[in-house]
This record gives sequence, C-alpha cells and structure tokens, in this order.
Amino acid sequence: MNLPSLILLILLILQTVEAKGAELVIDDYSMGIGAHWESKSFKGMTLYSINEDGGRRCIRAQSRASASALYYRLKFDPREYPVIRWGWKIDGIISPGDARKKKGDDYAARVYVVFPSLFFRKTRALNYIGANRLPRGEAVANPFTANAIMIAVQSGNDHSGKWMEERRNILDDFRRYFGSEPPEAGAIAIMTDTDNTGAEASACYGPIKLAGGDGL
Repeated sequence: MNLPSLILLILLILQTVEAKGAELVIDDYSMGIGAHWESKSFKGMTLYSINEDGGRRCIRAQSRASASALYYRLKFDPREYPVIRWGWKIDGIISPGDARKKKGDDYAARVYVVFPSLFFRKTRALNYIGANRLPRGEAVANPFTANAIMIAVQSGNDHSGKWMEERRNILDDFRRYFGSEPPEAGAIAIMTDTDNTGAEASACYGPIKLAGGDGL
C-alpha cells in the first residue's frame, strides 16, 4: 500500500464509535462480516469472505495483485484497552516481499491499529504483520512513511498453514516505537495486499479482541 492510500484510509476513519466494556470482541462473524466493517480499495479488490477453517469461523482473504482493506472504526483509549489479541492462519509468505522496500510492501496478513489525527504528520499506526523476510520480533518503519511501524509477529513459512494465536500490548508498542504516549486510537483494520509485488496471497483472520489489564 502506498502513501496516498494510507492517507486516504486515515481520513476515512476519523469518525468512530466508542469502545465500552472490560473486553471487546470486534466481530465474531456469527452473522457474516458485520455491518461496522467497511471496505476500501487501493488497487483492485482483495476478496474477503466468511469461512469455516479448522473449526473456526473466520474472514478469509484472497489477494491477486490487489490491495483493499477492511477497517472497523472504533474509538478507544489504549490505556483502558492496552491488549489486542487475535488468531490467524497464513497460507504462505510473499516471496518477493520485503518490509524494508517500497516494492516489497506486501503482506499475506496484517492487523493494524490506527491513531488518526487531522494533521497527517501526527497520525500513527502500528502494523502487526506476517513478515516475509523481517525476523520475528523485529520492527521497522514503513518504507513509505515513518508514521507506520511494521512489527513482525510472525516471519517466514515455518507456521504457514497453521492457526497461530497472537497477543500484543498496544500501549507498550506505541511507547517503544514512537517514544511518546499514545493518543486515542480510531480504528482496527485487516489487510491482505499484493499490489506492489503483483503476487498472490491468502490468509484467514479470526475474531480480534481488545482487553484491559494483562488481557488474560
């Protein structure tokens, strides 16, 4: 996804609903893809559909030289909801993909948290990626903008075809990678994109949850 596309996505999510409760399940997909999810195409359309996989109800994403996102407008304070949890199954990495290069900025799966601002220079995003080459646990600035940090929660094909459970502390990650206290978050998004490499990729996303405290 390129810089103009990222700016447009941020502008689209400035109006949000508020998070309430001790734990928030973004969507359990029991009624399909919920009405609060919105789609935005940047190049072509990644196909998102409800699927059953390994006994799990999930959103299945299939991309062929395309880039479109599903985003859920949600206003929340990361001090109240510091933990994000989800499960995903990545069918395989994008071989020419590389988080350090603009032409390699494609991912079979990513979940991201956006902290929008009316001033683009103050907008930030944490991107949790199934990395192609970036080692697991490492993070780099997006090659299009330093406002987005790419965090490799998985890397390579070691776990391809397997359901993996992920957990991150949004508050800690923001402080670590941006060196400041986070503003209010404005959206959660998922995207499987292959527009820069022209490749194909697919993945399944389980329900995404926000939790307070340690999230257990």
